Amino acid sequence: MRYSKELLKGSTYLLILSVLEKEDLYGYAIIRELEMRSEHAFDMSEGTLYPILHALEKENYLEAYWVDAGSKKRKYYHITKKGLKNLADQKEEWKSFSTSVNKVLNFA
Repeated sequence: MRYSKELLKGSTYLLILSVLEKEDLYGYAIIRELEMRSEHAFDMSEGTLYPILHALEKENYLEAYWVDAGSKKRKYYHITKKGLKNLADQKEEWKSFSTSVNKVLNFA
């Protein structure tokens, strides 16, 4: 199922930080990981991802570093302690929010 941009917009930080929680990745790998974990429901473009990564860096939720990958360099992203705290807070908020939405949807 494809989701509306409006629905995705409010959860992109959560999704990207979740992908980076266990390992550092470069941009294209983040896109592929999101796609794989969501069973192709989340198909983010590089044009969408990179401004989000830069915003997460500005908020100090991520740090970036360069790695030589053969003939080219790749910029990897690492989640910071502040990013992990934010991720934990967002996960808790998401659980509460989705529980409340389900209560409304399933009200009999």
